[in-house]
Amino acid sequence: MKRQNPLLEELKKVLPEIASNADKAEDLRKVPTENIELLQKVGLHKAFLPKAYGGYEISLPEFGDCIAALAGACCSTAWAFSLLCTHNHQIAMFPKQLQDEVWKDNPDAMASSSIAPFGKYEETEGGIIFNGDMKWSSGCDHAQWAIVGFLRNNAEGTKDYCFAVIPESDYTIDDDWYAMAMKGSGTKTLQIKDAFVPEHRIQKAKDMMEGKSAGYGLYPDSKIFYAPYRPYFASGFAAMALGTAERMLEVYKEVTANRVRAYTGAKVNAAIPAILRTGESTHQILAARAFLEKTWEEHAEHAEAHRYPDRHTLAHWRTNQAYAVKMCIEAVDRMFNAIGANNWLLDKEAQRIFRDCHMCGAHAYTDYDVCAQIIGREVMGLEPDPTLL
Repeated sequence: MKRQNPLLEELKKVLPEIASNADKAEDLRKVPTENIELLQKVGLHKAFLPKAYGGYEISLPEFGDCIAALAGACCSTAWAFSLLCTHNHQIAMFPKQLQDEVWKDNPDAMASSSIAPFGKYEETEGGIIFNGDMKWSSGCDHAQWAIVGFLRNNAEGTKDYCFAVIPESDYTIDDDWYAMAMKGSGTKTLQIKDAFVPEHRIQKAKDMMEGKSAGYGLYPDSKIFYAPYRPYFASGFAAMALGTAERMLEVYKEVTANRVRAYTGAKVNAAIPAILRTGESTHQILAARAFLEKTWEEHAEHAEAHRYPDRHTLAHWRTNQAYAVKMCIEAVDRMFNAIGANNWLLDKEAQRIFRDCHMCGAHAYTDYDVCAQIIGREVMGLEPDPTLL
């Protein structure tokens, strides 16, 4: 049954203005400040903020619907803001001391990230000294903190994948985001040099997946924080692919309804190829939404029951999202391939949707070549391949 979603209804009120800024976002190569202000005005940044700091703690299905709708207006904005939102879920798994540092005086504070474990560190009294050029930090221009990844030596002689949380005063932003898609996401590089990170700002990724992090149990009545961090972190990627595909269907219908063949004057909208492409793409997008909604509901059910998923369930959650992205890209390609050469012009919405939808499938989490191996090994009863993320 469809859940009520008051946040989505508020979000819809500002989507036309955000859509009108889509070209501006690409020109700026970051999310326009007015888009951030609009989204904060409706409270989307509070989606996963703990209620203790004035947040909403909405369910993952509600959040997914919001991000899909936002992506239909401007996928660059959705990409950056989705991550700024989901990082709140991750920070809520850190000690209360860090949460107070981030939100006590500024509950609107947000964090960007660069979580691939490429950071360098040195042990020091009370924490570490962190260094690194941390790439792919979407939305960093609008964040007050950053979550960065590194591999830390442990007592067993192996390495733990860890996250460190660093304030904006300890890094600079390298304005290096020149991309073919998601141009407006502001996915830049954080330059961090000799930043001291105290122990309470460091957590192991594994602990955040198993309910063993320092923040576990801080919010006993919560319906979202008894859950592994990664599915929440990654939830936006598939939602954005869905939102762009749903928007492409509308654009395709609008363009095709008024299109005539340049040399013959024949109307395209009633031609059999156009009808077939519309029909199959409609079914594929509906299937992607149904598949995602089912997966998101499973996330919500586990979190509400304070039950962590087993390996089999996690494998399905991870790969279901990637397959939904694959379906959305196929639907978008089917329509874009027949929408006409005029829509390759840079002032046309269709070409931007085409580029951005493909970018949704380029993230490490949505790489279907990887995901097909993960689910295939799980279904065949094989042990997970540690080389697959």
